[in-house]
Amino acid sequence: MGSGWGDRWEETRGWSVVTQECVGLLAGGTPFLAVGEGPPLVHVLPLQPTHEVPTGIDRRRNLSMAAPWRGDFRVYVVNRKQGLQPGESMSDIAGHLATAIEADVGEPVFLSGTSTGGSVALQLAVDRPDLVRTLVVIASACRLGPRGRQIQQELAGRTRAGDAAGAWADLLAALLPAAVQGPISPVLRGAFRAMKPWDPADMLVTLDAEDVFDVGDQLHRITAPTLVIGGAKDVGYTRELFEQTATGVKDGRAHIYPDWGHLRAAASSTTANLALGFHLAARSM
Repeated sequence: MGSGWGDRWEETRGWSVVTQECVGLLAGGTPFLAVGEGPPLVHVLPLQPTHEVPTGIDRRRNLSMAAPWRGDFRVYVVNRKQGLQPGESMSDIAGHLATAIEADVGEPVFLSGTSTGGSVALQLAVDRPDLVRTLVVIASACRLGPRGRQIQQELAGRTRAGDAAGAWADLLAALLPAAVQGPISPVLRGAFRAMKPWDPADMLVTLDAEDVFDVGDQLHRITAPTLVIGGAKDVGYTRELFEQTATGVKDGRAHIYPDWGHLRAAASSTTANLALGFHLAARSM
């Protein structure tokens, strides 16, 4: 679990004897859910509307995400820290995670990240290679593609204009196959508008940071074996960006699904099992 776990118990953390899960805030205010036993594996979530400690459906979603890995690792599913300040960069955001890993995990980790979480993971591996044993980047790359940047800029703009629910619904629809975007959009808008209002401040800082995020010329600083998993039909990135990210790392490789888009590559059990196999192979070396 790491040297700091027992010493840094806080009221913001809860432990379930039944599920062997822990949820709360890591050092510096990073929301997390941890489950399983073994070497530490940190998985960084994709973009989230808020940076709250996971409860309810979010808690169940995080548990489901960790399920393929919890038999072999102590899995920490993490968000960005709470209370980000306007103007913080992706390097700042990754630095918060580095603080949490050093304080609460206490050793280098097997690291993965999905979508925006992949950006954070890449930045952490660039800035603090000493903290990363292996790296899996899922539906993400060294920078956003043109369409991905446009989609996220629209999300930020509409959120600042007061339509966060509609903007999120349209973002998710844009990531789906074109044939279902029309029918699903009204359903998504209704679902998001039925949610309680939330404070989007942390999300907006993250969006601004990712808008200018680009580690394409710094990938050589990553020392961990790296796997980039993507779909060739991802609207947020391109096959070339996935491949560029993998080839920029000394020990990097890419696995591209030719017919998959963003959401399928991000959420498929096939992807989770591929990531698990990669981490386990490095663990046994």
